[in-house]
Amino acid sequence: MARPLPSQGKDDMIGSKGVIKKVEFVRIITKALYSLGYERSGAALEEESGICLHSSAVNFFRKQVLDGNWDESVLTLHKIGLSDESILKSVSFLIWERKFFELLEKDRVMDALKTLRSEIAPLGIDKKRVHELSCCIVSSQQRVLLGFANLGLETSNSRLKLLEDLQKLFPPTVMIPERRLEHLVEQALSVQRQACYLHNSLDNSLSLYTDHHCGKDQIPSHAVQTGSTIAIKYGLVFEEGKIKVLQAHHDEVWFLQFSNNGKYLASSSNDRSAIIWEVHEDGELSLKHMLTGHQRPVLMVAWSPDDCQLLTCGMEEAVRRWDVHTGDCLHVYEKGGLGLISCGWFPDGRQVFSGVTDKSTCLWDLEGKELESWKEQRTTRTSDMAVTKDGRWIISICRETTIMLVDREAKLEKLIEEDQTITSFSLSSDDKFLLVNLVNQEIHLWSIKDDPGLLTRYRGHKRSRFLIRSCFGGYEQTFIASGSEDSQVYVWHRETGELIKALPGHSGAVNCVSWNPANPHMLASASDDHTIRIWGLNRANLKRKEAYSNGVTHQCNGKSK
Repeated sequence: MARPLPSQGKDDMIGSKGVIKKVEFVRIITKALYSLGYERSGAALEEESGICLHSSAVNFFRKQVLDGNWDESVLTLHKIGLSDESILKSVSFLIWERKFFELLEKDRVMDALKTLRSEIAPLGIDKKRVHELSCCIVSSQQRVLLGFANLGLETSNSRLKLLEDLQKLFPPTVMIPERRLEHLVEQALSVQRQACYLHNSLDNSLSLYTDHHCGKDQIPSHAVQTGSTIAIKYGLVFEEGKIKVLQAHHDEVWFLQFSNNGKYLASSSNDRSAIIWEVHEDGELSLKHMLTGHQRPVLMVAWSPDDCQLLTCGMEEAVRRWDVHTGDCLHVYEKGGLGLISCGWFPDGRQVFSGVTDKSTCLWDLEGKELESWKEQRTTRTSDMAVTKDGRWIISICRETTIMLVDREAKLEKLIEEDQTITSFSLSSDDKFLLVNLVNQEIHLWSIKDDPGLLTRYRGHKRSRFLIRSCFGGYEQTFIASGSEDSQVYVWHRETGELIKALPGHSGAVNCVSWNPANPHMLASASDDHTIRIWGLNRANLKRKEAYSNGVTHQCNGKSK
């Protein structure tokens, strides 16, 4: 057997709960020091503690492997005290295999053949691999396929890699796995993150100094103040209290959506325009392009998968495709004698689709060639549609109270059936959940991965006359946000349905919300008061908290500040 650990007495256990074995703890720290390159510190800890990282036999074995003393290393292997014959054979196989390839590299073909016949084959394991090795004797190409070409150029690195592979075969009491301490710490942080009910910070904000906990201050409800008014070409971006307000539309703002990379925000309005806003690294937003050309109010926008293009849909009018960088209109999609009421992209970015006023759906290529048109069972003109990232499922409202999911490959259908009229829906970023807004002032969360199932209901927001949209957001989309006719933005915990915050500030109905997918601390809302509000963290409160907490880092445009 491997060197046994000393019997565990009272003094051999550490920690407040007395469950950590002192010997294991010290050995793992020593291993971490060596792995980080702190050779002298690791050696000093071994000497001062009297606890060796490895037995003398293991240390000798490791040195022989790194020096390429293959025959001697196999002899030492049997002195370590391993009783498991399968481990001994597996370790010996890898050692002899390395010897075999280094001999071939030196053109010592007969010696390599001898090693294969008298040392590798007699082990009686992995016969397929033995056959592959035999092919290497007559074919250098086979060595390339097996990843063992040009060993001489990187002999030291390849032997280190061999030692790592051998280490995985040994019991952890004999050789502690690489990066074991890092793995234990990552596990602890992961448990803390999972236990954090309001978790909404990126992984790089987790600290080892204190236990992790997110409060409600990690939910965007304020904005970073610059203390200045920023002039822009078509309107003003100004600070009102702690809320950043974008004013460039001249009528009700109906829709807005952050780009997939979080670097842009697009909005559309009853004023027949759409705007592309740029999100800067400091959290500021500036007007990049004012998109004009629609003859009717702009219902919605849709970002291409690569965020280089944007679709805008006029109300029962046309869909326009824009270049995000130049602001140029690249194409106009129309359906003779009919109006378009929605727009979206297929995941490949080479096809666009739109709902049509005759209750059909039309699919075009980028140049406007109509590829497909279908009606299926749709009895409503409600516009919302979505396509999963794999392009397989098309999701649309087919009746007032029913959403249809159509599998394009298997020609299958799944239905989500509600008791109330559906006004809009939103698909989660992982394509597993659907957020459904209803006419009775409820929002329902449905699982759609297998058979559709209702998971959670969200209540509190107001809706009586207008189309109100909601969204997923925050870290791993832990939260749900929605507009409301009472001029507030509502935020719930996704899993429990608990209302976390209601954010006042707008002076008209809030029609649409969008959470920045790259920044869990940035939320946007569009309102009938002609403005867009950008909600973020209260920087002053955050700085006070960082003085005695785990230092949550403020994020802007998906990057740390």
